[in-house]
Formats: sequence, structure tokens, C-alpha cells
Amino acid sequence: MPSDSTLPDSQAGQPSSESITLERLAAFDEAATAELAQRLDDDDYPSPFAGLQDWHLMRALAIHRPELARPYVHLVDQEPFDEE
Repeated sequence: MPSDSTLPDSQAGQPSSESITLERLAAFDEAATAELAQRLDDDDYPSPFAGLQDWHLMRALAIHRPELARPYVHLVDQEPFDEE
């Protein structure tokens, strides 16, 4: 069972293979969050999984560090859709 400070296993879309932990999220500042948001906005990833990893990281920031992620919430918001 993961420790209390470990969030679901995920990695950023960068070379780092770190799991998303509360400590990792605490280390984010405005510049690092802006860089992450720019990668998500550019959507130029080597694989769909790399983009998904960054998305999970931004989503974790939106949950645990909303003051940093607020300007970029549009990158993680999911709009409901009708399949009909």
C-alpha cells in the first residue's frame, strides 16, 4: 500500500520517472507550473502516454496546489459530451 504522501503512480512527460508525491507537488512553483502548462498546450509529445502523464501531473496540482494550477485549469477540465 502506498504511503500517505504517494498519489496514484504516474510520471511527468519529462525525462523524470518520479511518481507524483505530495513532496513533488510541494516543490512546484509558478515557473515550473507554467512550463508544464506550456508542454500540455503545445501537445507535442513523443507518445500519447507522455502527454497523459503530464495531464495527470497538472490534475494533481489542480487538486493539491490549486493556487498554482488555477490559470491552467482549462487544460484539465473535461467537458461533458453527448454520444448521441
